[in-house]
Amino acid sequence: MKLSKFKFDLPEKLIAQYPAENRESSKLMVLDRKAHTIEHKVFSDLWQFLGDGDVMVFNNTKVIPARLYGNKEKTGAKIEVFLLRELNKEMRFWDVLVDPARKIRIGNKLYFGDDDSLVAEVIDNTTSRGRTLRFLFDGKYEEFKSILYGLGETPLPKYIHRPVEPMDQERYQTIYAKHEGAVAGPAAGFHFNKNLLKRLEIVGVQFAEITLHMGLGHLRSVDVEDLTKHKMDSEQIYIDEHCADLVNAAKAAEKRVCAVGITSLRTLESSVSTNGMLKPFDGWTNKFIFPPYEFSVPNTLITNFHQPYSTMLMSAAAFAGFDFLMEAYDEAIKKKYTFGDYGDAMLIL
Repeated sequence: MKLSKFKFDLPEKLIAQYPAENRESSKLMVLDRKAHTIEHKVFSDLWQFLGDGDVMVFNNTKVIPARLYGNKEKTGAKIEVFLLRELNKEMRFWDVLVDPARKIRIGNKLYFGDDDSLVAEVIDNTTSRGRTLRFLFDGKYEEFKSILYGLGETPLPKYIHRPVEPMDQERYQTIYAKHEGAVAGPAAGFHFNKNLLKRLEIVGVQFAEITLHMGLGHLRSVDVEDLTKHKMDSEQIYIDEHCADLVNAAKAAEKRVCAVGITSLRTLESSVSTNGMLKPFDGWTNKFIFPPYEFSVPNTLITNFHQPYSTMLMSAAAFAGFDFLMEAYDEAIKKKYTFGDYGDAMLIL
């Protein structure tokens, strides 16, 4: 499968700049792979497609305020620092991306906040993962984290061409977010509110949770034509025994195992036993799913509409079937569905 297959013309006006007024009011396109049909619904209709004994798997990662703006020492040049991963809690080491990167050297000091309340020093200058900073802060860890996150902004994707607003702090987060560590939102989960979860519970759907902290792998573009040569950066994942038990019981009963989002999809497929069952796991994954691919665990997927050439688009195509997904995307553009993290949703049965 080639990168060029995932090109399509996406009108700029269809890239959602704001979330829907209410979480569950987004459009929902329903793809039935067996019947090869496309239906047009609203996300609040989701409960009609699931039933007793089905399991939905949510990614409970929590997005951190990862984007900071500061100044370089001496020159005062403006720089943007994007937090990727905390490396060492005691030493205040963080992996970051820096823009513009070419002007930042080992030993440079960077200043953040109106009163330079936070200072960082560049201690590593590797090109593969950006930079490593040591934040120079002697106080308690909780105080440091509070200042760091207070200065940070919600990391909206670059294709959202507007300033971050206060509502983004809540809306660029799922209502079930628990474990902080993501620098991009698990967008398929943004459509769920308490009412919809309650309706799903009433019809007998069970909920399981996994964790995948989206990092650089989620943000990096594919720059090779042969997709087998693309390497995803490793991201931290966690699957507990309760989740594995729920999923495996649903599989054994031939019920739906619905992955909410590509991150849940990738996590479930990252820890599979030889007989196709889900195993508890605590570690890292660099799994890249693209067509053709045979899925072992999930048989249903909820996902948003993705950008051309993105790894999320490729994973969705592996699940729906490439031709069927591209047919659905043509339909989505004609019917003015919105794309991106704040856009509309798709249910693939």
